[in-house]
This record gives sequence, structure tokens and C-alpha cells, in this order.
Amino acid sequence: MRCTCFLQSGYKFWRIVIFTVHFIHNMAYRNQYIKWKVQIVQFKLMTMESLVFKYFSSYNLSVGSISVTQSFAAIALILILICLCFRPGSVYLLDYVCYMPPDNLRVPYSHFIEHFELCNFDREIIEFELKVLERSGIGVEACVPESVHELPPDDSMRHAQAEVEMVLFRIVKELLSKHKVHPKSIDILVSNCSLFCPTPSITSMIINKFGFRSNIKSVNLSGMGCSAGLLSINLAKDLLRVHKNSLALVLSMETVAPNGYRGNSKSKLIANVLFRMGGAAILLSNRKRDKPVAKYKLQHLVRTHMGSDNKAYKSIYQEPDEDEIVGVSLSRSLLNVAASALRINITGLGPIVLPYSEQLRYGWSVICRKIWAKGNKDIYVPNFRKAFQHFCIHAGGKSVIDAIEESLKLQKKDSEASRMTLYRFGNTSSSSLWYELCYLEAKGRMKKGDRVWQIAFGSGFKCNSAVWKCLSDIDPDVRNAWSDRIHLYPVETPIFDR
Repeated sequence: MRCTCFLQSGYKFWRIVIFTVHFIHNMAYRNQYIKWKVQIVQFKLMTMESLVFKYFSSYNLSVGSISVTQSFAAIALILILICLCFRPGSVYLLDYVCYMPPDNLRVPYSHFIEHFELCNFDREIIEFELKVLERSGIGVEACVPESVHELPPDDSMRHAQAEVEMVLFRIVKELLSKHKVHPKSIDILVSNCSLFCPTPSITSMIINKFGFRSNIKSVNLSGMGCSAGLLSINLAKDLLRVHKNSLALVLSMETVAPNGYRGNSKSKLIANVLFRMGGAAILLSNRKRDKPVAKYKLQHLVRTHMGSDNKAYKSIYQEPDEDEIVGVSLSRSLLNVAASALRINITGLGPIVLPYSEQLRYGWSVICRKIWAKGNKDIYVPNFRKAFQHFCIHAGGKSVIDAIEESLKLQKKDSEASRMTLYRFGNTSSSSLWYELCYLEAKGRMKKGDRVWQIAFGSGFKCNSAVWKCLSDIDPDVRNAWSDRIHLYPVETPIFDR
């Protein structure tokens, strides 16, 4: 009899649950803002409702003949159905392409010095720029657009648009033709470019060039800094969770042509020598049939925004100087802000990726620190090499990579991809993470089951992490941005003491 009462109450409970969700669904359906969110739930609710009612109707609830086993089986079936119905779909990375600039756009140190002198910079400013350049970790193969090679450099909007077209048109065409994807098969388009935001938008430029469908979901992000690449991935992931059986194209780049600074503020002059041209196109899918051909599966994406802290907010800031010349200022506190943002980001990422042994050691060290505060006992830094086989740290500069390597207690080989990307391509902003992943693939290091951690930093201040799982052994002979010179790397980057 108890089992019968239990099953009867369970039956009534699930009828109430389903009725309530249907009521909320019907009310929400009237709101056009969230209409697209609830449509996908409707079919799953109908399926679950029919299965639950069918199962319970097979029993005569007025007769006390139902065993304990059957009762628990019913509840287990319901829970399994709920998990299956509301489980988020997987997001797969089919492939990506990084822009490879022609060799004639390379800019050696002598060109920088010549440009600074012809732009009438003071000798003190030129010495400062050269000092920053020497310590940046950037080599002589990094490239800038053709307009920056001109004397004096042309920072007009026409050249900025030409740079966008040169980079994005080429990599989109290469990626789509490589996998024989028709432009009209793309369902979602997301682009990010922080400092160049034309009208029509960059996504509209791509739609016009390649003839995408009129009902494509397109979003253009700007002002998000170097972390915008992972923000675009996060946005595409959310859209793919809603729109089933879809392909998403993500484009990440930063324009160099219109963003040179010609004033005398040292905090704004640093950006002149750090940034180089580049871009990446990434093809994502949530279709199950694409899993066998996909390279990676997105496992986790954790975002951290420290904009509420004024020091972090101002650490990377675009503003005019005393002479009304606009530039992007990099503050002295930038590295400390980045380290703080990374610690907060890790508190969200660590519990879902680290083995329990590392979590326990970290927790125990925190407890000991609080109990024996006078002993000044350091908090244990988890060994992230037990969770990840590879690391892609944003190539924002040699000092950034050094700071993250020290904070996470990584080895030199763990940051090799980041350092070599910085040396050859420079700081390509939001696309730098993909050049680093290219390096790992070209070296033949990406094997099935490996996990790679991408760490991005950007203005605001933001720190974003993405975890990808490799689904198959990556063939190093497949051509990418590193194929032509991968045999020459790694190299020893020069160290300057002055």
C-alpha cells in the first residue's frame, strides 16, 4: 500500500510539474524577447509528458500490487528522461584558419626606428620605443599592413577597411573551400574587432562578399579587447545551444592600420610596437554527424570581468592625451591586474577541471594559512599540468607570458607555443590563441584525448578561459600558418639587459 501511495504521489507530482512548466511556457511565449528560447523546450516537454503518462497509465494505482523495485524504476526512468531532454548539446570545432601575411609586410627594427624619426618623435621617445621593442619578445618576421609601411603612415578609414578585407576575406574563403561548405550553409556569424567598428558592420561585409543567407544570425563585437576571441566563441556557443543542427562561423582580428599613436605619452606609445596584423576564422558545429570529422570539443568556458574595480577598468584605456591625440594607454598596474583576474577566473575553472587530489591540497593550504597566519605559509598553487596537456597563453607580450608562467608554476615548454607565436607574429590581439594552437598542431603534439587551456586577457578588465578536448590525432603535415617554418622553431629569443 505504501508503494502505491508513493507512486500515486509521484504521478500527481509530475503532473503538477508538467502543468506548471506548460503554464510558464505559454506565458513566456507571448514575450517576443524570449520566444526563441522557449520554443526548443516545447517539444521536449510534450515528449516527456507522453512518456510519463504512458508509464503510469500501465499500472492500476488502486490496487496495491506494485513492488518497491517498480516504484524506484519509475522514478529512475523519469530522472533519466529529464537529464536526456534538458542536457545541453555539444559544441564541436570542425576547423580553423589563421591568416598568413606575405613576407613583404615584415617590419624589422630598423624600419621602426626610421618611422619614428620621420614622424618627428623626440630622441627620448625613440629610445623608449626601441627599449620596449627589444624587450617585447617580438621578432623581425612579424608583419604590419601596407599602409603602416608608408612614410608617413596612412591611418585613414579606407586603409583600415582594406586591412579587414585582406585578412578576413582570405581566411573565410580558405576555411569554407577547405571543407566544401557553401556560404548559405552558415547559420550563425560572429565577428570581433575591438578598435575598428565601421558602418555597415564587419559581419555585413562578410555577408555581402560571400552571399550568406538573409536569415543568418549575425553579431559584430567591438571594444572588447584582446579577450574578444573567446567572448565570440562563448556567444556562438550560446546561440548553438538554442539553434540545433547549425553551423557557426567566428571571425577574430584587430586592425593595426588606423590605431597608431603619434603623441608623446609613454603609456600610449607601448601599443605602437606590440601589435601586428593577423586574424583567425573558426568553424563550429552542434550537429552530431560532424563529431567524427571535428578536431576539438568545447568542454568549458569561464569568463571573468573586473570592470567594477576602477584600477582594473583603467588598466587598458583608450583616451586622448593632453594634445587631444587618441591612443590606448597601458598602465603600470596591468600585470598585477591580470594576475588578480586570473586568480578569480581559476576559482571558477579549477573545481571543474582539476583532479580531487589537487583540490584537496589547495583547500588544505588555505585552511593552514588561516590557522597559522603568523607563519606566512604560502597557499598551494594547483598543478594544472595534471588537468591539461597544453597551454595557450595570450601572446600580449613577453612580460605577460612570464607573469602567467610564474603564477601557474608552468615549465618553459608549456609556454613555448605562446612565446614562439609572439616572436613570429607579434601580438595579434584576439586571434593570437589560434596561432598558438596552430603551432602545437604543426609540431605534432595534439593527440586524441589531450586537453588544451586557452587563456585570454583584455580591456575592461577581462580574463577568459576555454578548455578544448582533442577528438583525434592531429596530422602535423596538414598545412597551416606555421607549416612553412615550423622546422626552425623553437628559437632562443634575445634578452636585453639595458
